[in-house]
Amino acid sequence: MNRTASPRRRDVILPWTLPVLILALWQVSTSAGWIAERTLPQPLRVAETLADTIRSGVLLHNLGISAMRAMLGFLIGGGIGFALGLMNGLSKTAEKATDSSIQMIRNIPLFALLPLFIIWFGIGEEIKLALVSLGVFFPVYLNTFHGIRSVDPGLIEMGKVYRMSRRSLYAHIVLPGALPSILVGVRYALGITWLVLIVAETVAADAGIGYMAMNAREFFQLDVIVLSIVIYALLGKLSDSLAKRLEKRFLKWNPTYVPR
Repeated sequence: MNRTASPRRRDVILPWTLPVLILALWQVSTSAGWIAERTLPQPLRVAETLADTIRSGVLLHNLGISAMRAMLGFLIGGGIGFALGLMNGLSKTAEKATDSSIQMIRNIPLFALLPLFIIWFGIGEEIKLALVSLGVFFPVYLNTFHGIRSVDPGLIEMGKVYRMSRRSLYAHIVLPGALPSILVGVRYALGITWLVLIVAETVAADAGIGYMAMNAREFFQLDVIVLSIVIYALLGKLSDSLAKRLEKRFLKWNPTYVPR
């Protein structure tokens, strides 16, 4: 029993080793004066700011708004990306009609579209959702498309031999076969969600973690800026952990999937 518990304990502790070492080095460097307070605040100061913003309700308010924007943007962009990836993966005609245009748009830097988006959507919530949705769309689309096209043709032929209906063929062979690739897209898209959101929240926002960081910059509140960065990092890690759990749950049947 102890032998079983030891590897599990190690698996829990090992991922936190490097962050703890970085945190300790950060604390020592700032306490010893190697790094000036005006360059980087001490971790304890950031922790005090965390406690203060939680008590005042500022952090939870901004966190809730950012989380809502991220969730809605992910659902919109991911939903459209999945639908188009599925359509183009299943239909050669649809691929010829739309894939080239999608690839051209994909190669345009996302934030080069920002001035155009401001004209189209204004500076309200719409532009933030549009930016996040567009950022999420491409990884979900590409991985769904690739997953559908990578399904073993032999399995599809076998399904046809057994006279499976088209709906049953898609539900039991095509989608499960494409699922590993789709989940990779979801995992990648979750990371992009937070990367895009922090920039989107600098566009005339009045709430959100990105707004909190930009507002702190105006008053040179380095502790709040660093806290915002740490929160984004933790949100990204939480999203990635959620994606891993989805992989473990939905890919148990796949003999090539090795859970980590």
